[in-house]
Formats: sequence, C-alpha cells, structure tokens
Amino acid sequence: METTNVITPEAPQAPKERKGRRLPSLHLPKGKKGKKWVRRIVILAVIALGAYWIFFRSGREGGGPAMGQYALDTVQRRSLTSAVSGTGTVTPIESYFLKPLVTGEVLEAPFEVGDRVEKGQLLYRLDAKDAEMSIQQAELTVRQAQKSYDDLADNLTVRAGGNGVVQKVLVQKGDLVSPGSPIAEIADTSNLTVVLPFHSADAQSITPGQSAQVTIAGTLETLPGTVESVSSADLVGTGGALVRQVKIRVSNPGALTSANSATAQVGEIACAGSANFEEALRQTVAAQAGGEVTDIPVTAGSAVSAGSALATLGGSSAQSSLEDLAIAVENARLSLQRAQDALENYTITAPISGTVIEKNVKAGDNVNNIEAGALAVIYDLSYLKLEMNISELDLSKLQSGQLVEITADAIPGEVFEGRVDRVSINGTTTNGFTTYPATILLEDYGDLNPGMNVSADIIIERVENALSIPAEAVQRGDTVLVPQAGALSEDGSMVIDPTKSEERTVTLGGGDGTYVEITSGLNEGDAVLVPAQAQGGMGGGVMAAAPAGG
Repeated sequence: METTNVITPEAPQAPKERKGRRLPSLHLPKGKKGKKWVRRIVILAVIALGAYWIFFRSGREGGGPAMGQYALDTVQRRSLTSAVSGTGTVTPIESYFLKPLVTGEVLEAPFEVGDRVEKGQLLYRLDAKDAEMSIQQAELTVRQAQKSYDDLADNLTVRAGGNGVVQKVLVQKGDLVSPGSPIAEIADTSNLTVVLPFHSADAQSITPGQSAQVTIAGTLETLPGTVESVSSADLVGTGGALVRQVKIRVSNPGALTSANSATAQVGEIACAGSANFEEALRQTVAAQAGGEVTDIPVTAGSAVSAGSALATLGGSSAQSSLEDLAIAVENARLSLQRAQDALENYTITAPISGTVIEKNVKAGDNVNNIEAGALAVIYDLSYLKLEMNISELDLSKLQSGQLVEITADAIPGEVFEGRVDRVSINGTTTNGFTTYPATILLEDYGDLNPGMNVSADIIIERVENALSIPAEAVQRGDTVLVPQAGALSEDGSMVIDPTKSEERTVTLGGGDGTYVEITSGLNEGDAVLVPAQAQGGMGGGVMAAAPAGG
C-alpha cells in the first residue's frame, strides 16, 4: 500500500533548545533587511503552530482523525487462521534399546536390520547352561528345606509303629522331652508266632501258607496255625541233625504269653523240637524331636494301630524351630524363583512391535550384561511423535484432537498433518515463565524421519471467506476510519486529507493477529484508513491470512 504525507505550508522551523547542548546561532542580514526577515520568520512560525494546534485539538477533542500519515486498505474476504506455533524434533512413538540382563554366548539371532518384528518374537537366545545348573541346585535346596520342615512337623506328633495295645505311658503333660526320650510301650499279643525246627529233608516239602497244628506245652491244647515262612538255610540241631526253622502264626485265644512254649505238626510232618511264643509286636516308642508334651490321647490298655498318635509335642521352643524351618523353605523357594527368572533372561524377545534400526550383536558373539551396550534398537514407526512446549498463555486454547500443520526445512514445500494427542499439566517454569509439553502424533508422515527438526502450527480456529481488514485499522471502541469525499486523491489511491473521514462502529469476529473479521458495519470493498506506521509493520506476526480463493 502506498502512503502519503499531509502537505502543509513550508515554514522555517524555530530551533529548539536541547538540554546539555548549545544550539548554533542564526546569522540574519543586518539593517532593514534583517528586520524584515525576522518579521517573516515569526509570522510563518505562528501560522505553522496554529495549523498544528487546530489539527491536534480536532483529533483529540472533536473525535475526528488527527492529521498524520495513513494508508488506504479495503474490506476483503480472507481465510483467517488462528494458531499456536512452535518447533521440535519428531521421534518414533516408541523406541527400545535392547540390553542384555545376563552374560553368555549368543546361540541364535534370527533377524536383520530393517526387519519388522512383533512383540514377543525371538531376537536372541544365549547359552543358559550355568542358569540351568543353578536351577537344579535351587530345586535340591527347596526339597531339603521342605523335608526338614515336614520331618519336624511330623515328629512333633509321636505315633505308634504298628498295631497293638498300649502297655505303659511313660510321660505326662507338661514334661519337656528331647529326641530319644521314651514315650510309651506297645505290644501286640493278639497274634503270636513260634519258630520251630524241622528236619531239613522234611522242611523242604513245607511251603508258606500251609496249615499247621500247634500244641501248647503243659496243657497239650492244640491251636490252628499257618506257616509264615520256611528258612532256606540248614542249622545243626540237637543230636547233630540238620534242621531248618519254620515260622508259624497262631491267633491268641487270650491267655497265651511269651512265657508259653509249643510244638507243631504240618500235615504228617512233626517238628524236631519246641520253642516259646513270640509277640507280633513289642516296642518302646521314643520321641524324634524335642519339646513340651502338650497332649496324650491314650492310656495304658488303649488299642492302637500303626500311625496312631500317642503324644503331641509343642511349646515355644518347638514352635520357634518350626518357624525357622518354614522361613528356610520360603527362602529356598525364592532362590529357585530367581534362578528360574534368570533362565528367562537367556531368551530375549522383542519388547515392542516395530522395525529393527540397529543390530549390534550376532550369533557366536559373547555378551556381558555389565559392559555390553544395546544389542539392538527397535522403533515403532506406526506414528511419529512431536513434543512441543506450549506457553501458559496459550494452554487454555489447546485440546486433544486439534489439527496440527507441520513443515520441515529438510522437505520444503510439503505440509504434514498431525493431531494433538494430549497436553500435560506438568509444567516447567523458567525465569518466571511456565511452559507445558504437548504431544502431537503424525500417522501419515511421508518422508519425515525420526530426528528431523520441524515447525508446527496447532490450528485453534479457521474462518474461511471472512470479511476482514487489518487489525491496526480498528481503533478504541471498535471503530474504524472510513474516507469521505475529499479524503482521497482523484484516482482514489492515496489519502490526501484524513480529516475528511468518519468514525464508524463495527462488530468484530475472530482474527489471526494480523487481520480481524468484520461481521457488521462494513461491506466488501469498503475503504478504511490504516495508520501508515502500523501498515508498514504488518506481516510480521506469527499468524497468517490469505485472501479467499487466493
């Protein structure tokens, strides 16, 4: 736009005093001519000051425009875009640097750079012999700890070793016992056995299970019996004859004891001597653990079977020992779990789905979990991500889903579209000014590559085909200067007399910082005056406006 200056009569300017500086002297002609020049200068100065005062007061007090420089603009239709701008670097939506957790030789590495890999896919398999041995050792430790716990828990209950009758109880409640202390005596007299010698030749024809007749010495009473076993070894019997031992079992009618003796006959074969009866079971049951006797569920004469409880041990000492063993079991199990977890680390899988960007280790290489860098690098390139800092003044304008226009110097002429994914309220304050990170996602990013620097405009509002004027044309009270007759040059291209303009009230709509929408008060093509200084500065703002259809 062209600008014009208001033409005023030329007049010599009276020199002004400046603080701290001496003004040069004016050398005027002397005599009558000099006096005439002085009068002329005074008259011209008065005229100039009067003109300035008239125009200044009319602009300030009369509401009309002040004399000054103005440019001419017209109401046009434009596309107005309000945006929040920033810069940043695009990165993958997710990236992973694969590092080893264990040390060993790489046995497999079935992938290459550029491959697409899925989450959970095998990338590396390391030699796990040491880990497998550690697991075996940990399993043995668990078994040993569990056995110690189970044995103590079981031994705190003293049990009968077989069927029988309690003959004596040797402890009382509250007694403190140690391992090996006798608890009770048990005997089984319901069945008796007798071991008798038979001549060797006769014994060879006797087999277990055969019936026998047992004759009780003294009373000559006979009882049915059953052969339990026949010895295969010959012994020298009375008189030097060779004999073999045959064991026969009989049911006790109730009166027989180990003091009674007997003979027997198996079929037609008679034994070669006599022997005393033996009880099927007689034992003194002892404690296998130490502790306080807390319960005795039997008394003398109680019939018991194998495994029946005879006494229960407990007390603080026994309970403490049991808890110690329980802790040992748990520690052993935790060690086993750690060993099993460590074994999993020898099989390295893809933690994310994506593209392999780097492969730094191959099959046959040895890796050290302390010294090794990244085995491989994987990028998830399904989206690119841009992190952009937003001023606290613009934070309220942003919301998820807003369109973002992105450009890159590396790819001139192309505009990529993204969307605001989220805006964090975890701000960062520097020198009293706070910014908030906004995350922008790009799905269709064309030739953009991770690491490229980009500029981004988050579109806050876009108005198409809007009637608009330069924002500087709007004065206080939402008024604009509309030129009237005599304000413009004959061809209508220059402002020659801004005093011949009227103030018109308008209704404003949106804007982009450079132009503002007019919703009423002006029509398309109407002329408006814009302060020339502001006109010269237009175009330097962040936002942009384009003529509709242009």
